[in-house]
Amino acid sequence: MKYLFLSILILVLFGACEDDPVFEPSHYFCDSGIDNITAGFDYQELQDLIDEMVASGVPGVMMSVNYDDTIRWSGSSGKADLANNIDLSPCNITRVGSTVKTFTAIAILLLQEEGKLHLDDLVSQYLDNNILQGLANAKQASIRQLLQHSSGIYNYIANPRFQTASLNDLTKTWQPKELLDYARNEAAEFSPGSDVQYSNTNYILLGKIIEAIEQKPFYEVFAERIFKPLNLSNTRFAATDPIPDGIIQGYIDLYSNLNVINSTEYSGWDYFTADGGLISNSNDLNVFLHQLFNGYIIQESSLNEMITWKAPKKQDSETFDTYYGLGIFRIDTDFGPAYMHSGDAIGYFASMVYFPNYNVTITWATNGNYGKIDDFTQSKEAMEKIFKTLLKDK
Repeated sequence: MKYLFLSILILVLFGACEDDPVFEPSHYFCDSGIDNITAGFDYQELQDLIDEMVASGVPGVMMSVNYDDTIRWSGSSGKADLANNIDLSPCNITRVGSTVKTFTAIAILLLQEEGKLHLDDLVSQYLDNNILQGLANAKQASIRQLLQHSSGIYNYIANPRFQTASLNDLTKTWQPKELLDYARNEAAEFSPGSDVQYSNTNYILLGKIIEAIEQKPFYEVFAERIFKPLNLSNTRFAATDPIPDGIIQGYIDLYSNLNVINSTEYSGWDYFTADGGLISNSNDLNVFLHQLFNGYIIQESSLNEMITWKAPKKQDSETFDTYYGLGIFRIDTDFGPAYMHSGDAIGYFASMVYFPNYNVTITWATNGNYGKIDDFTQSKEAMEKIFKTLLKDK
């Protein structure tokens, strides 16, 4: 689906490039507040790795590591802004796309801990017919099935009519109802609970459930329950300020030749939905994921529900064997199981990975994607190289 989207994007943008804006270095200034603890840790190999990514053609890379709470390191390489030749800092903010789905799942689990819902409640207990009408399976699916992508509800992003409409107006800001309309009257992928398949529509509905219970925008709930308690000072949601001062420029490799195009303003479909739209950096994502799996955000019983896995009937032979939890995935690597979520926006990519056998968390984010860039930052081979550099001595 991603590559169909890219093919249409190439056609739309052909000959339509705009001049990059002019910014001074002060536009990207950030107070890192990052406390690197590297005694006895040779971080140079990780720095060399992200330097190699940039030398290969990736505009910029930031990476953060936590080894069992004894070592913390954040580094960066490349540029925050190619046209203005401004270096990337580990504290700069960037788009981290679907990594927000783990935050959405945490918000739902916290509501269950407060007795405000149960994961096995039907979605229809919280959302009225105006929202669910025409969404096959939505009235029969449970909240747990939305979280685990086992509802069978059609993924609106896969609809070619949505892809064409969004690409014909790349700077449009979409509202949730407009996006859900592209999933209405589409057949379900399977009956609820009978399989798993990734669908962004599930997470739009979860955001609406949070809002129905808390009577406020879901991203305000994220800020109150997650961002502020964890002191994620560089994390926010796009809704109130979609392109904030200091966000690094995003780039796409449309023609797979590493001649990138600025795409910073092309991510408006997820500014108001809980399936994307998160702005953060690798350090904050690392703090979040490490705290989550060390028991500081949700109760142990909730965490156990989160990592109860369900396998798809058919695995993708081109990537790791993958199992679906609640807002998180498990992949099988050469270093044992890893819990992860990644996310794309147009011109941006981020990934966060936790290795339970070592209590090690690694996160990275780039301001480039599509074409050859993906080979260096998010392919199975790229991830195996990152994991080997990180864990080869374990």
